[in-house]
Amino acid sequence: MCEKQTNAVLVTGSVVRSKSGHDADSFYAVVRICGEFAWIADGRRRKLERPKKKSKKHLALTCTVLSEEDLQTNKKIRRALWGFNFGPDSPVAC
Repeated sequence: MCEKQTNAVLVTGSVVRSKSGHDADSFYAVVRICGEFAWIADGRRRKLERPKKKSKKHLALTCTVLSEEDLQTNKKIRRALWGFNFGPDSPVAC
């Protein structure tokens, strides 16, 4: 199962839900973390070549962490996030 939000740690490969902005309620993969910011990509609107810089406080952590292999190309990221963004049983944040 998933950890409580207070114990959960944001790491590279974490699947997150955007809580604010024009991309609210969309799921992304964290591709880089630096201080209070995370760079996120979904392989479609936000590709690996131009990830979006977003404050950690505007991201809701889910229980899923993608492998390094899933973060190599935009196609692999899209495939890994398909169920989150478009699947019938989109998971909710922890």
